[in-house]
Amino acid sequence: MDNKRGQWGSTFGFLMAAVGSAVGLGNIWGFPYKMGSNGGFAFLLIYLVLAATVGIVVMLGELALGRKTGKGPVGAYQSFAKKYTWIGYMGIVCGFLILAFYSVLGGMVTRYMVAFTLQLMGVDGFAGQGGDFFGFLLYDYGGLIFFCMLFMVTTLVIVMGGIEKGIEKFSAIAMPALFFILLFIIIYVACQPGAGAGYAFMFKPDFSVFSDPEIGFFGVLKSAAGQMFFSLSLGMGCMITYGSYLSKSENLQRNAFIIPVADTAIALMAGMAVMPACSAFGLEYTRGPGLLFATMQTVFTSMGSFGNFIGFLFYFLIFIAAVTSSISILEVITTYQIDKTIAKGKEPNRKKISVLYTVAVFVLALPVALDALGSGGAAIQAPYEMLGIEYKGPGFAMWNDCWLDLYDLVAEGILMPIGAMIMSILVGWVWKTDIIKKECELSGAAFKGYKYFDICFKYVVPVAMAFILVAQMMDFFG
Repeated sequence: MDNKRGQWGSTFGFLMAAVGSAVGLGNIWGFPYKMGSNGGFAFLLIYLVLAATVGIVVMLGELALGRKTGKGPVGAYQSFAKKYTWIGYMGIVCGFLILAFYSVLGGMVTRYMVAFTLQLMGVDGFAGQGGDFFGFLLYDYGGLIFFCMLFMVTTLVIVMGGIEKGIEKFSAIAMPALFFILLFIIIYVACQPGAGAGYAFMFKPDFSVFSDPEIGFFGVLKSAAGQMFFSLSLGMGCMITYGSYLSKSENLQRNAFIIPVADTAIALMAGMAVMPACSAFGLEYTRGPGLLFATMQTVFTSMGSFGNFIGFLFYFLIFIAAVTSSISILEVITTYQIDKTIAKGKEPNRKKISVLYTVAVFVLALPVALDALGSGGAAIQAPYEMLGIEYKGPGFAMWNDCWLDLYDLVAEGILMPIGAMIMSILVGWVWKTDIIKKECELSGAAFKGYKYFDICFKYVVPVAMAFILVAQMMDFFG
């Protein structure tokens, strides 16, 4: 392993960083509201099946490719043949677009965390807006840009520290802290009157949603597949990049199992905090972005003075989850330039590279921060306003709703599923799954269930990725 790139200092540190990459806003916000919109238990069951048949397989493939080549996504694919380089570049484009809107959402989370901190100090942290703070925040452009910048600076400082002293050191502390904070909130919420209905919604077998004409089985399957795939940070180069810093003694198969399991466990814990809280206070499960901000704010302010403390803890843990994901995305972009510099025989300057790319991401984030998430009359017009399209509500041609949705369409809707589908086809049919087997067995551990992984790479994953791609197109284009 080239010491110019760095290497993980311990298995625990790597796992915490990898789990942190997977655990983000998709777990704390996306999982609960998608479960709420898709029948609760029915969604959960399909999600678990997909995680076992697709998530673990793609995770193993990306970690193995990264460690085998010792490079990020561009260099990894280029190592096999130059004609595959474009696949790696798709991951870099994804990184820029996703981090651009993720930083704005991370800034919003930071603002809510600060608001509840001020509440604890006896100061009105919600600028006199009460329950309409989310609507106020969308048009508070100066505040949005400031907190977006603060979130990006936090991400930058960690990535500048390198693999072992930056990302690993932060993740090894942040992820256990996130777990215990989430556990505390779950216990507190469980003690609230009426919380039991939220648990019943999540865990009581009920498949009535399959007969719902507006959702049905395939609607639930589509939502569960998309949530599983994007929650695990697959198809955008994060796990290839993190795998490239692994030593040959690491047990890849074990790690590829632990990461999705831990990610799913935290997603379930998030559901156990959000769903019972909503049921206890008579609020809807299905409010999308409003669930994370407006709905949960209402929950905590309804708890009285101690609710301010719980609110601070809740948004602090979301902040941690968001940062552990954002550092992995920035690392993908940074690693690309580091690998490119090393290939030229030069000494890479990690700090300079990460600063330059952070500035580029921030510029790309400005339209997201200035269009009020497509609410209309903002500082920058949303895509539908620029194109003169009549807005017909959420879900209608989502790509033109706002700049966030447009970035999301290109990155998560198109490039990520295509990247994972092509990777699985190359591994299953062109390079053969034997390359994964050989890489995994370098640690001395036997590759278990080879036939299972072989079938999944060849048939299950490509079909699942094609399904996700089509489903995403249907969602985005109405």
